[in-house]
Amino acid sequence: MTGALLRPFRAGFATVVGLQVIGALAGLAPLLAVVELGRVLLSPDPIDRGHVWAVVLAGVAGLFVRLLFTAASSGLGHVLDGRVQLTLRRELAAQLGRVPIGWLSRRRTGELAKVVGEDVSAVHPVIAHTPGELVSAFVVPLASLVYLLTVDWRLTLITLAPVVLAVALVPLMMTPTRQREQQEFDAAMGRIASSAVEFVQGISVVKAFGGADRTHRRFRAAADDFVDVFTRWVRGVSAIAAGMQLALSPPFVLLVVLIGGAVRITTGGLAPADLLPFLLLGLGLTAPVAALGHGFDDVQAARRAIGRIRDVLAVPPLPEPARPAEPRGHRVELRGVHFGYEPGHEVLRGVDLVLEPGTTTAIVGPSGSGKSTLVQLLPRFFDPTSGSVALGGVDLRELGSRELHRRVSFVFQDVRLLRASVADNIALAVPRADRDDVVRAARLANIHDRILELPRGYDTVLGDDAGLSGGEAQRISIARALLAATPVLVLDEATAFADPHTEQAVRRALATSARSDRTVLVIAHRLETIVDADLVAVLENGVIVERGRPAELLAEDGKFAAFWHTHRSATEGDLR
Repeated sequence: MTGALLRPFRAGFATVVGLQVIGALAGLAPLLAVVELGRVLLSPDPIDRGHVWAVVLAGVAGLFVRLLFTAASSGLGHVLDGRVQLTLRRELAAQLGRVPIGWLSRRRTGELAKVVGEDVSAVHPVIAHTPGELVSAFVVPLASLVYLLTVDWRLTLITLAPVVLAVALVPLMMTPTRQREQQEFDAAMGRIASSAVEFVQGISVVKAFGGADRTHRRFRAAADDFVDVFTRWVRGVSAIAAGMQLALSPPFVLLVVLIGGAVRITTGGLAPADLLPFLLLGLGLTAPVAALGHGFDDVQAARRAIGRIRDVLAVPPLPEPARPAEPRGHRVELRGVHFGYEPGHEVLRGVDLVLEPGTTTAIVGPSGSGKSTLVQLLPRFFDPTSGSVALGGVDLRELGSRELHRRVSFVFQDVRLLRASVADNIALAVPRADRDDVVRAARLANIHDRILELPRGYDTVLGDDAGLSGGEAQRISIARALLAATPVLVLDEATAFADPHTEQAVRRALATSARSDRTVLVIAHRLETIVDADLVAVLENGVIVERGRPAELLAEDGKFAAFWHTHRSATEGDLR
């Protein structure tokens, strides 16, 4: 997938490499000019001024060509990098829009943010810098070697000794142990990023309920784990990296060349003037290799980042029917529904339920019974592993996603508002809605007066101009669903942030739905909001164990009655 994304940029990569080749070769001209000047000046023959100026001009011209072509290669490489990163982010955004919403909901925010943000940015060295470094690392040494071999092949081999030593250490950086340590380092980075995001997002709740010590311990544990992994990784590579840096350092290279050159000169095998090109080109021989070594970590990090990007792009999208069917009405039927997040661990085990148009169906049950999983099947966050969920007689898998979202809206406990105006947040599903319709929905959701108190009213940009409380955000979400006016409305713990205004908004939404022909499926945090429901289904261990009208179930004194009495006792206790 990633290779297919980069294929359109092959011509750009070739141009970057070609420019860098010309610049790298031209960069040898000043060094060769210095060598030639040294020979002229050390020669006992009279100095030919014309020859000297020709050599100087050749060196200057080479330097100018190097600067020009290297700058062009670098500039084009960065432009190419920007285009590649834009393409990757667009493809990731499109992919995240195609994958099942349930897949997204089960991923940590920090992990996906790292892929879209840090991992795409980690590709930068491979696009903008590595082509030039690779060209310099191979073209410059090759051209230098050809020239030095014509001067003295024995001293050439001696000059290569530091490079050979450094290259011999490279495999030690790529052993299974080093790669495992690097993978552990990346995993620890992901854990600490996720812990930081979760800690910051939940700090107000944590402090309010006195769980700061426990949350701090969890964050500190992630930080300590990162320190341990990082220390182990550094210990493993520090000695190897230090050895490579020493071998390629200018003092070491000069020392090797001087010792080898002194031996050759004293034995009569080399003219003193011929030592000069080895002193100059010997450093030029190792500098690109050293640069490549410094970029090794970036290249490895980019390779791993591309792997994570590829993993996200490889997630199977939500299957779309080749020929979408058209629902007949908005009656909802769940038949023999089984579902599990992992093989062998079913959350729902054979659920049968019918939601008639114009009715409100409430799902109640203990925590972990599968309530949220059940309601998430209706907007098709997941597909059942067996059985079917049908709308208007059509299996949701045979319904196009656009048509599904046009018919089903939802309000969940975890509300996400966009960094946009209040009006745009409410009109998210109906972008062309006029202001009167937006205000009407806000009034129904009991949030209109609060919006007018914001700095710019309905034009207030959330997150920039002002923020909202959890209950207020919930009411914005309810207004959004009411404005969408879809035939089916799903409310999952919509009173989780249960201030009186939010509870009133939910009751008003249910009352509005009752007067229309809308089908409503609701999980209630407060049972008082569902006393007027047409049907209550009690879910336990993934199975519906009771169903009926609230008054009937209370009279039967079964599971629902027990939930009701427990809730009433807790409410009365809170009031006292």
